[in-house]
Amino acid sequence: MTNTIAGPDAALFEQIRSQLYTAVLGDVMDVIGLTQQFLPPEIRALVPGTVIAGRAMTVQEADCAVDAGSRSKAEPFGLMFEALDDLKPGEIYICTGSSPTYALWGGLMSTRARSLGATGAVLDGYHRDTREILELQFPVFSAGSYAQDQRVRGRVIDYRCPIAFRNGCRVNSGDLVVGDIDGVVVVPAAREQEILAAAFAKVQGEDSVRDMILAGETTVEIFNKTGIM
Repeated sequence: MTNTIAGPDAALFEQIRSQLYTAVLGDVMDVIGLTQQFLPPEIRALVPGTVIAGRAMTVQEADCAVDAGSRSKAEPFGLMFEALDDLKPGEIYICTGSSPTYALWGGLMSTRARSLGATGAVLDGYHRDTREILELQFPVFSAGSYAQDQRVRGRVIDYRCPIAFRNGCRVNSGDLVVGDIDGVVVVPAAREQEILAAAFAKVQGEDSVRDMILAGETTVEIFNKTGIM
């Protein structure tokens, strides 16, 4: 499954989705010393085969140990609604910071995000309202589905801020986020052009290596020639 892309980088995102994949992006970043660019491996596409590419709209979550009766009626989810309303075309809502005890995303959030032209949601935790999200065909990457609500358990405390995942991956608002069947990888905006150029070149090189394999050359011979395998 793929999603319609909007925004100023629409052509670039479409090229990334059609020609690149997370493994090749991770490989070229390893070479230049960016070795912690994948999100935790349990963050997977709700629909296998989903491919997303977009700009990170970062969201910082936090647990909130407060009884329901004492929570603010005006802001039961903290800054979540502000963050959601601030999504721009081509952006991906990406959040971390909470414990894995409640859902961070749902059907109505998907409806709002889609209406704003967002590319998808990437969650360091669970989503809910799975049937509704599937009907909307809105791309969601998460640790799975779990219906327990965030309202009395957590809140959004900041957005468009630097965030850090527990495996060491750091994400800044505006970074390139790419997700596919093998996971989610983050390309720092400051080095994006360099990384994408190397990734496109590596894909072309891998096509040549595939031809060499089919022609009967050994993997040792091919790697000595190309440095690709």
